[in-house]
Amino acid sequence: MFRGVAKLTLDGKGRLVVPARYRDALLADCAGRLVITADPSKCLLLYPQPEWEPIQEKIMQLPALHPQARALQRLLVGHAEDVEMDAAGRLLVSTPLREFAELQKHVMLVGQGLKFELWDEAKWMQQRDEAIALQAGALPPEMQSLSL
Repeated sequence: MFRGVAKLTLDGKGRLVVPARYRDALLADCAGRLVITADPSKCLLLYPQPEWEPIQEKIMQLPALHPQARALQRLLVGHAEDVEMDAAGRLLVSTPLREFAELQKHVMLVGQGLKFELWDEAKWMQQRDEAIALQAGALPPEMQSLSL
C-alpha cells in the first residue's frame, strides 16, 4: 500500500530516486519493475508491473470503435513504458512522458494505494489547493456521508 507525498528532484537525465520507504516493497512485489503511463489529469501514473497488467487487459477489452474508449486506450496503453529501478533506487522517466506531464526539475510522488502519481510540483500544489477549496455541495452524493 503506497501512501504519502514525497518531494523529489529529476536529475539532468530525467531520473528520480524512489524514496527508501517504498524501495523494499517495490523490490519484493515486482523486483523493481514498474510501468509508467500518462493520466488524463496531466500527471504520470506509476504501477508495479503486476498491478498494471490486469488494468491494461481491461482497457484493451473496451470497444475499439468507440471514440472515447479508443482515446483512453491510446493515452494509457499507448504511453505505457516498462521501467526498472536501478541499484541506486532510481527510475528513468522518458522524455515523451516528462513532456506530456510537463515535469520540471521538482516533482511530487504521491502514493495512491496500489500505484503512484507523479506530478510537476507547481501543478501538484495547484490541484491540491483546488481540492481543498471544494465546497460540500460540490461533492458527489456517494462522498457526502464520508467522515474523516
